[in-house]
Amino acid sequence: MPININNAGLKNANIDNKSGNRQVQNDSQGKPASVSQKGGEAVSLTSEAKSLGGLQEKAMSSSGIDQAKVDKIKTAIESGSYKINVEQLADKLAQFESDLFGNGSNE
Repeated sequence: MPININNAGLKNANIDNKSGNRQVQNDSQGKPASVSQKGGEAVSLTSEAKSLGGLQEKAMSSSGIDQAKVDKIKTAIESGSYKINVEQLADKLAQFESDLFGNGSNE
């Protein structure tokens, strides 16, 4: 006997009614703080979850470039005071190629 896992053709009136009664409550900054439904059911976010959401938004809007560090290195290169550790650079290049091509020569 086959089992219908999708409940094709069946309709649950309780589920349909609940999904239409959702209300989103906003916090003082206008962001969703909790979702509640009629019938006493509620979902709320912890302060940690709210702060993680804010950090995620900040990260998504960030370019990922530390402009102060870029300016500092640029100034050092222009003045001739920037020193390059060629051994470390060679090791990093070899590790990058090993990771890229997967040949494991630097392991």
